[in-house]
Amino acid sequence: MATLDEITKEKQRIGQALARVDAQREKLAAQLGELEATERVLARYNKGPQTRRRARGAATQAAAPAQSGRRRTTAAKPTVSNRGSPSLGDQILALATGKTQQEIAAACKGVRANHVGMAIARHKRAGRIEERDGRLYAMHSSGTEQHAAV
Repeated sequence: MATLDEITKEKQRIGQALARVDAQREKLAAQLGELEATERVLARYNKGPQTRRRARGAATQAAAPAQSGRRRTTAAKPTVSNRGSPSLGDQILALATGKTQQEIAAACKGVRANHVGMAIARHKRAGRIEERDGRLYAMHSSGTEQHAAV
């Protein structure tokens, strides 16, 4: 009987330790989520001024690849143009009907998420997309621009 009591006590001790570990894991997962969100915000604000500075110094930007010691080891990919399919920008404008940026990125199969993000940012700057409550909405142009399909 003493062995059964020891086993029961050991099971209880292990169960309590597992409960503490689970609570700690959930706490750390929440903290990790907050840190990732903070990192995204910081990356967004840190990128803005740097890209503007680079755009102004075109001469410096052109000289930078020659000065860097790295060389490209992979061959450049040939650009493939599918005339029948809409461009990424057009796809994003069509999908901006109250969806989040993540939902739009998931809908654009085979396209990298950062490319989708850049296209959305361009549309926002141009005033073609607006964000309300974390969801993206395409703005209808006041002009009657209709592109004819050729």
